[in-house]
Amino acid sequence: MTIRYVKKALKNTQTDSADTFERVSTMLNELEHGREEAAKGFAAELDGWTEEIVVPHATIDSAVNSLAESVRDDLRYAHDRVRDFATAQRDAMHEFEVQLRDGLVAGQRIVPVTTAGCYVPGGRYAHAASAIMSVATARVAGVQNVIAATPANAKNEEVGGIHPAILCALDLAGCDTILALGGVQGVAALAYGLFTDHPADIIVGPGNRFVAEAKRILFGRVGIDVFAGPTETMVIADGDADPEIVAADLVGQAEHGVDSPVWLITMSNEVAAAVEERVPTLIAELPMDAGEVAARAWRDFGEIILVDSREEACAVSDEYASEHLHVQAADLDWWLANLRNYGSLFLGEETTVAFGDKCSGPNHILPTKGAARYTGGLNVNKFVKQLSYQRMTRDAVHEVGPVAARISRLEGMEAHARTADVRLRKYFPNEKW
Repeated sequence: MTIRYVKKALKNTQTDSADTFERVSTMLNELEHGREEAAKGFAAELDGWTEEIVVPHATIDSAVNSLAESVRDDLRYAHDRVRDFATAQRDAMHEFEVQLRDGLVAGQRIVPVTTAGCYVPGGRYAHAASAIMSVATARVAGVQNVIAATPANAKNEEVGGIHPAILCALDLAGCDTILALGGVQGVAALAYGLFTDHPADIIVGPGNRFVAEAKRILFGRVGIDVFAGPTETMVIADGDADPEIVAADLVGQAEHGVDSPVWLITMSNEVAAAVEERVPTLIAELPMDAGEVAARAWRDFGEIILVDSREEACAVSDEYASEHLHVQAADLDWWLANLRNYGSLFLGEETTVAFGDKCSGPNHILPTKGAARYTGGLNVNKFVKQLSYQRMTRDAVHEVGPVAARISRLEGMEAHARTADVRLRKYFPNEKW
């Protein structure tokens, strides 16, 4: 395979990972032992928040009422699309019972987890869409307790420290409790049941590298949705792609954060050159804060990769296994059939990643750092357990028991074998075992 980097990233998604682990593991240890007081201390130190942690219902109502009706309509639109897509996912799952042999019946139950912890980013941007993505999906799955944690700061003090759009989205989606806690302390509060006495069975939601590392360290003690670190986006473009739109899409995703990779794979020298030229101009036209973020992301993590064929493009894309994958090329059905590793796929020029980020329906909480090689994004399945069960008659034991005993002895597990023996002797005393 022949590929050429027109632009190569200066950093990768593992940069600074050792320092991140050390910092996060130390904080989690302090939070586990210091509990609520430690969480309040980190909120004050890192976010400047010293007020209530559990957001009162009156504050939520005030935040909702402070928003224009048009804003609430947009949030309802997004909620309905996400809810409807999640409902279709839930309806695709089913319980069943099957008779495997005479007298041997096995089945599957679908049981929601009891408590879901939903982390909602809220630092630089007001991620109202993320609130909907996690909470609405948990509700569709049938989760009993849905608790959210999101950063608070003094500029939003009159609405519990949280942007009113986030509070509105959480309320609309059906969140039970909202914690004004961000970062590692927010994730820890969900995991340890701080302020609620409901430790999460699973923690979901995107976040920066500290949030992602906290979820990774806690995995096993709690479930997690995906390893959702800094946003990644890849665009595949053929020679007929519009460089202006490709460049705009790359810049649009670079805005997420200074460590958000954006990658272009193209089969066209002309498209590569035009995009490389256009991206800095589009970044310069952004408002200052967004422009500074996007510029650093493009400088440090941006790549443009030239390949000779669409088959090579697929191979490179699958190796990266990007969170978002946007194909702007002919014969979209071919790409759909041949691409394998991605968090979510966006087909055609019309289907920009931002639509999925905000309101089109499929969940935007997706795997990063190559995890798309083995998992998809957040969905109803993450909030439920598919539990198997079985029962059998004594006649079935007559068939199954001797086989289980022989395999147990083959493996050297005599006590296992004797659990079969004792039943065979009891149920069939006249036979020789």
